[in-house]
Amino acid sequence: MVEVVTTDIVVIGSGLAGLRAAIEAARRGNGELDISVLTKVHAMRSHSVAYAGGTGAVLYPDEGDSYDLHAFDTIKGAAWLADQDAVELFVRLAPQEIYQLDHWGMPWGRRPDGRIAQRRFGGHSFPRACFAADKTGLYAMQTLYDTALKYDGIKFYHEFFVTSLILENNEFRGVTAIDLKTGEFYLFKAKAGILATGGAGRLYPFTTYSHSSTADGMAMAYRAGLPLKDMEFFQFHPTGLVPSGILISEAARGEGGYLINNKGERFMKNYAPERMELAPRDVVSRAEMTEILEGRGFKGPGGLDYVLLDLRHLGEEKIDERLPHIRELAIRFAGVDPVKEPMPVRPVAHYSMGGVHTDIYGATPAKGLWAAGEVACVSLHGANRLGTNSSSDCLVYGMLTGRQAADYAMKSSLREVPMDIVEAEERRIFDKILKGSTGENPYHIRREMQSTMGKHVYIFRDEKGLKEALRKIRELRERFGQGHVADKDLEYNINLIHVLELDAMLEIAQVVVASALNRTESRGAHTRLDYPKRDDENWLKHTLISRGAEGEPLFNYLPVTITKWPPAERKY
Repeated sequence: MVEVVTTDIVVIGSGLAGLRAAIEAARRGNGELDISVLTKVHAMRSHSVAYAGGTGAVLYPDEGDSYDLHAFDTIKGAAWLADQDAVELFVRLAPQEIYQLDHWGMPWGRRPDGRIAQRRFGGHSFPRACFAADKTGLYAMQTLYDTALKYDGIKFYHEFFVTSLILENNEFRGVTAIDLKTGEFYLFKAKAGILATGGAGRLYPFTTYSHSSTADGMAMAYRAGLPLKDMEFFQFHPTGLVPSGILISEAARGEGGYLINNKGERFMKNYAPERMELAPRDVVSRAEMTEILEGRGFKGPGGLDYVLLDLRHLGEEKIDERLPHIRELAIRFAGVDPVKEPMPVRPVAHYSMGGVHTDIYGATPAKGLWAAGEVACVSLHGANRLGTNSSSDCLVYGMLTGRQAADYAMKSSLREVPMDIVEAEERRIFDKILKGSTGENPYHIRREMQSTMGKHVYIFRDEKGLKEALRKIRELRERFGQGHVADKDLEYNINLIHVLELDAMLEIAQVVVASALNRTESRGAHTRLDYPKRDDENWLKHTLISRGAEGEPLFNYLPVTITKWPPAERKY
């Protein structure tokens, strides 16, 4: 039995981008639109609460910053793979979002004169990271969630797991979802949709992502026939706490932290003499792994060798004022007080530059469907994202997609949904997966997938390793079958959800590996040891990936949009 909910706009995901989109749609609709926010966790458990260090924007052009400077930093950081028209739009809209959050009650850090304070971040030539101590994401999410609750037109469906996008004639018609509390299957019929499901970081074993970041949205779009873009580019943040993988925010280096090897050297002087620890993340991560692989790291548990992040010289007062959460995390999860001793860190899976292909305003190729935040690839971040740009991206594109979806919904009528597609999805989940349960133990398969990605698709890659990873992921997809579910209950069947998540992750893991194998150059976060140079002649282009008839990735290409800044050498 399919429960049917009719709504004007459905927002899939309740992180920073999803909440901002819902609010903007409600404002734009002026009370005339019903907006349904579907989230597989409670909204305030979305992964956006975890971002810590800051949100980037140009606030003080009178002090030397500018839109062009922010744009150039972003494009250079992206190794010239970012579309420059999208970047120019983004940098001009980002400050408006900072002030909008401020008006809604965001407790931004302040200068002595009361204006919003900003700190330095890697790859930026000007301090433009707006922050709230080192808990910026938590405060931003609280601000947006509280604001969303003020709009009667926004209804939250907490703990609803979306299983598919329904498209017909390349038009969005709605989504299917499972109510985790009851196990009931739902159809949400909608005029417009906004995909805001976040990233795919749980493909990796050592990761900063929450357990809910399992590539669901990317997989749903891919299976519905929408192309993915630039999936070979996965960012590894330089400072994941060993052994947990918990993020030690770039704010630690923005406030003056040092990276040191087992000789006590600030080794970044050998890799980025001008920016040192505040070089872009791909540069710092490669430097750390080079130090570790050449024997200048420290032996860590389970092969997680590391370098040290030293904050001691900042002093207890500054650490407690600017970095209190980092201190708490280090004490609780590594047994290290950064006031007294350095923290063990190594590169950790942190962000997918790739995602669902959109235009510069967040529109997917399907009419009536937009994508915002990490699930989307505009492309704004190119081959390597600068710190602070992701949260700004979520706010800017949440606003843009919410506004467009509202305009579209107000002038559109609700279209019929092809029920044969809905019923086929219901049978897939409940008859084939829940009752059928073919395949091996999904938790064993998940561990093998993560181990494969961590070993072969990490900082340094080569053809041999990537071919082995592709072979292994294909094998795991075979062994997965239709998915083995041991728990047959309907209510709160987390085992079923884990299997559906793994199904999505295996799909996207194959796309990431195949894309990395396909790009025979090194650019940004994608470093091929067998192709160590950036190759603008052959590879200054976006990878566009479509799903073939047998589930294999098919590759096409799009040109990179260049407006003002021709490709040049990246030096820091």
